[in-house]
Amino acid sequence: MKILYETKNLIVVVKPAGVLSEESGNKQSVPLLLRRMFLEKGAKDPRFFTVHRLDRDVGGVMVLAKNSPTAGELSAKIAARQAEKEYFAVVKGLPPEEGVLEDLLFRDSKSGKTYVVDRMRTGVKEARLSFVRLGIGEISGEPCALVRVRLYTGRTHQIRVQFASRGFPLVGDRRYGSQDKENFPALFSAHLAIPGFFDCRALPEDSPFSLFENAFFF
Repeated sequence: MKILYETKNLIVVVKPAGVLSEESGNKQSVPLLLRRMFLEKGAKDPRFFTVHRLDRDVGGVMVLAKNSPTAGELSAKIAARQAEKEYFAVVKGLPPEEGVLEDLLFRDSKSGKTYVVDRMRTGVKEARLSFVRLGIGEISGEPCALVRVRLYTGRTHQIRVQFASRGFPLVGDRRYGSQDKENFPALFSAHLAIPGFFDCRALPEDSPFSLFENAFFF
């Protein structure tokens, strides 16, 4: 697991897709992998605190605190929407060249899915993002597009469900309508910054992002 930035209080890494953001027993998780790495280097009782989450199947830039006070500070900044978050996604179809998506989202804990709904009620939260289309291409003969997404709210599966609800499911995202053979959403956390703490970026390397390698820019 690649380390992008580190201080005595926090660490910024590139989370691999398929790894949990939070500890869950002996399952592969970012805190567990970091703990093993630091123990191998001779650190004594290293601790890592998850302050935000990426979906299990999503890779990219992620920050963890090394102590409780810093965890509280970072969590407060994120809750106050002071974190800058950008993602790359590959979607089916051809969305507009740019746009802003605003929806009301409801998370169904029984199905494990998030839905766009038409009115505010208990459990419903506002969601907002903006996007720019960076390139277009084809996967299995069907049009697709690479988009850069700026996230203003951090709802579960937000990017995935907001694009899918408009007929542009993420490539490989079977949960939200994609029929591709790949069984992972083409989504990558490319930029995360919290003013006064850090500003880190990374580029995805795996397919289907590699189809658009010449279109990547910041």
